[in-house]
Amino acid sequence: MKRKNHRFLLAARPQGLPKPSDFAFEVEDLREPGDGELVVQVRYISLDPAMRGWMNEGKSYVRPIAIGEVMRAIAIGRVIESKHPKFAAGDHVTGMFGLQEYALSNGEGLTPVDPRLAPLPVMLSTLGMPGLTAYFGLLDIGKPVAGNTVVVSGAAGAVGSAAGQIARIHGCRAVGIAGGADKCRYLGELGFDAAIDYKAEDMRKSLRAHCPDGVNVYFDNVGGDILDVVLAQLARRARVVLCGAISQYNNTTPIKGPSNYLSLLVNRARMEGMIVFDYASRYPEAVRDIAGWMAAGKLKSREDIVDGLQTFPETLLKLFSGENFGKLVLRVAER
Repeated sequence: MKRKNHRFLLAARPQGLPKPSDFAFEVEDLREPGDGELVVQVRYISLDPAMRGWMNEGKSYVRPIAIGEVMRAIAIGRVIESKHPKFAAGDHVTGMFGLQEYALSNGEGLTPVDPRLAPLPVMLSTLGMPGLTAYFGLLDIGKPVAGNTVVVSGAAGAVGSAAGQIARIHGCRAVGIAGGADKCRYLGELGFDAAIDYKAEDMRKSLRAHCPDGVNVYFDNVGGDILDVVLAQLARRARVVLCGAISQYNNTTPIKGPSNYLSLLVNRARMEGMIVFDYASRYPEAVRDIAGWMAAGKLKSREDIVDGLQTFPETLLKLFSGENFGKLVLRVAER
C-alpha cells in the first residue's frame, strides 16, 4: 500500500503577511524509492523568518520557491526505507525536506544526526542553523573582543539568544533588545547584562544608558527603526552584522533603509551582511564549540514546539507577531 503524504505547496506569492490562501494543503501517493533514493519520515520542521523571503519572486541568495512547489523548510526525520548506499532505515537525518510528512530524497544535502546527543528539536535550534548563524555572524563578522559591548536585536529569538550568550562566553557585555517584559526577563536568565524592551521603553535613552561608551558590535535581526537607533550609538570602529530584517519582510511599501548610515562614516564603522550557507565547510567546527558550551552549561537553548503539520499557516505568523518564545518548531504526528 502506498503511503499518503500530506504536504503544503506555495499557491500564491504573499502580499504582506502570508494568508492561508497563499498555501495549498494536499495529499499525494508517495512513490517507492528507486535505486540511490530513500524515504524520510519527517518529525520536526524548522519555521524561520527566512521562509518569508523565499516566497518572494526576485533575485536572492537562493532561488524563490516556485508556485506549486512544496514549501521549503529545514527539517529532521528518520529514514524508513532506503536504497541508498550511505543511509539505512532507522538513521536520523536533517535536510531541506519541506512542509510535508514524508520526503523522497537522493541523499544530496542530507546530514546524519545522532538523537542520543541532544533532543531532535535542539538540532534544529542551537545545534542547527540558528546556532550556526549566531556563531559565524558574531565571531567572523562581528569579531568581538573581550570587554566590547555587543547589542543584539531580536534577542529572545533562536539566533539572537545564541548570539548574546556567545558574546558573553567571549568576555563581552551583552545587551539584548526584545519585545515585552517576559522576554526581557528571559534574557536575564540567559546571562545578558541588560535588556531593553522596545515596546515599553524609549529606545534611545535606554541604549545610551546601557551603552555609555557606544556599541562595539551590533547583531541585527530586525532592521527598520531599531537599526537606525543603534547606528546613532555606534562606537569608533564598530561592526554591524546584518543577519535579518524581520520588521521589513511583510512590507507592502518600499523597504525602510537606515537614515543614520552616516554614522558608519563618522565612526569608521563597518556594516556587513551574512548568509550562513557560506560557512557550510566549517559547520563541524561550530557544532563542536556550541555543543561544548552547552555541555558546560554556558549556552542554553529554548524551543517553542507546536503540534500538527496542518497548523503551519497560522503557526508561521507567530514569527512576525513576536508570539514565539525561542526557536519555533513544528512537530509532525507519526502516522
